[in-house]
Amino acid sequence: MPILRKIEQPNAPEGPTFTEAEVQAMQRAVINLFDRWQLTDEQASTLLGDIATRTYQRWKVKQYGRVSVDLAARLSNLLGVHKALRLLFTDANRGYGWIKRPNKDFGGETALQIMLHGQLTDLMRVRRYLDAQRGSW
Repeated sequence: MPILRKIEQPNAPEGPTFTEAEVQAMQRAVINLFDRWQLTDEQASTLLGDIATRTYQRWKVKQYGRVSVDLAARLSNLLGVHKALRLLFTDANRGYGWIKRPNKDFGGETALQIMLHGQLTDLMRVRRYLDAQRGSW
């Protein structure tokens, strides 16, 4: 049963739907990723679309709730960033540290600073950048 409720729009393309198990798997993976990135709960909440810090803290003790389409897209993009970094760096720790290193292609900002601007498009920008660095596989 899908956990995401879709808003009907005429002529809108079909988007992905996720089961409750898939969403919870993404939540667990992002919690682990944020731990490896050494993020604060406040930073995590911002990356997740300004969800309440308390909500994120509940996730960490496996108390998952409903996830909106926006939040599912954020989870997906964050995991896409992680996947791209794992493909680009043979040393996983270098990949985890990359998000906090200044990048000339981001005007000297870090990928984390870009993503912490808070918009879904900021996460997508970092993901697209990394995908371009990998080349077309």
